[in-house]
Amino acid sequence: MERKLVVDRQYKKWVVELKSRIQSAQVKVAVAVNRELLELYWELGREICEKQKLANWGDGLIEQLAKDLSAAFPGVKGFSRPNLFFIRKWYLFYQDVNIPQVGGESEKVQQAVGQIEKVSQVVRQIPWGHNVLIINKCSNVSEALFYVQATMRNNWSRATLTAQIESKLYQRQGKAIDNFNSTLSLPQSDLAKETLKNPYNFDFLMLGKEGRERDLETALTNHIQRFILELGQGFAYMGRQFALKVGGDDFFLDLLFYHTRLRCYVIVELKADVFWPEYVGKLNFYLNVVNAQLKHPEDQRSIGILLCKTPNKVVVEFSLENVSSPLGVAEYQIMSAMPENLKGELPSVEELEQELAAIPVEALMGIKKK
Repeated sequence: MERKLVVDRQYKKWVVELKSRIQSAQVKVAVAVNRELLELYWELGREICEKQKLANWGDGLIEQLAKDLSAAFPGVKGFSRPNLFFIRKWYLFYQDVNIPQVGGESEKVQQAVGQIEKVSQVVRQIPWGHNVLIINKCSNVSEALFYVQATMRNNWSRATLTAQIESKLYQRQGKAIDNFNSTLSLPQSDLAKETLKNPYNFDFLMLGKEGRERDLETALTNHIQRFILELGQGFAYMGRQFALKVGGDDFFLDLLFYHTRLRCYVIVELKADVFWPEYVGKLNFYLNVVNAQLKHPEDQRSIGILLCKTPNKVVVEFSLENVSSPLGVAEYQIMSAMPENLKGELPSVEELEQELAAIPVEALMGIKKK
């Protein structure tokens, strides 16, 4: 007589574990397939370039090759004429690697080949669609590799990668004025510098030129997912107008974050006008209080970021001199006018708010529900 299955808690737990293992295996297979595919594309790009250079087959090589490979492998999009052009372009793009070379001619050639091979191994770690996007939008290998590595580190989708390139993240990364070299030890200072950008791009807010600090703060917290994406990887949102009590008096931080990579609290202060030296004193005070009241013994020193309009570099540098707390000052930009032909293409503030309202707060902060 057949025994009926009893779907108890132990069985359900086993099924959950199986699902997790299957999903993990699927991811590993997908990653392996992507690497194999891109290894094929890299070799194909190399051979196309060599044949066009050495063989007497004329300029119609790619068109004829696309016909022959598509006929042999029907339904495989990777061998279309446009994709073969991208494969060739992808291979050629990374041949222009600039590295210091020493020694004789033979040694220089070996160094260049070795460097290009290392680059090829890196770019094969991300999907083909991401690679095509990067070589079409980046002007040089250094910029392209920055976005390749950022994609690997942050698991960016193609849409997110597009947004980061169009916001010129490469040009803005690490450009803020700070005192991290004198206030933080290595490698903390380097990580903190990488975290800061200048300017920060808040185009998604559409506040206009007259937006005040509280309006800016409200808009940023209403669009916290986009704001955290602009800040960069590692920022966990702790609160707005975060209350501190010192000697019986109340003080309120504009925005407080905890950075998971830097292992420290990050205070973001927002100013709707240009930089003034007294802002540094106020932010330094906040940092001292956070270090005394919130910082765990294993945390690193808290960092302050001041965002304002068009800071005067010379004034900022004098203001930060001899300040013991790690501070960075950067500009923020908000689009003041939108071209008429784009107004229908961008979501309204209401649409963005509806989209964000559907996302649980726990998801925005990276917290898993129990």
